[in-house]
Amino acid sequence: MKAMFILLQAAQPQGGGMSFLIMMAVIFAIMWFFMIRPQQKKQKEIQNFRNSITVGSQVVTAGGLYGTVKSIEDADNTLMIEVARDVRVKVDRNSVFATAPVSDKA
Repeated sequence: MKAMFILLQAAQPQGGGMSFLIMMAVIFAIMWFFMIRPQQKKQKEIQNFRNSITVGSQVVTAGGLYGTVKSIEDADNTLMIEVARDVRVKVDRNSVFATAPVSDKA
């Protein structure tokens, strides 16, 4: 019986808890550095762009509409965008993702 108890003690891992915690911390740090941090940085850039939109800016919406900002309503966070002559569309500010390249074609 005593020999069986000694074998069971020998089969248990010794000191594995601390190395496991260190390994998990390193994995989390790598994930944060390569995945979470760049995504947060990109979201911050997009939000700064949306806050800097002014009347007359050329923009592209999430739906692919190219247009010119004609008015900004801060109360309901919307933009009035002219997509063609006398055709205006009201869109949520959060649906605007980029500035449209300025073209000479009208």
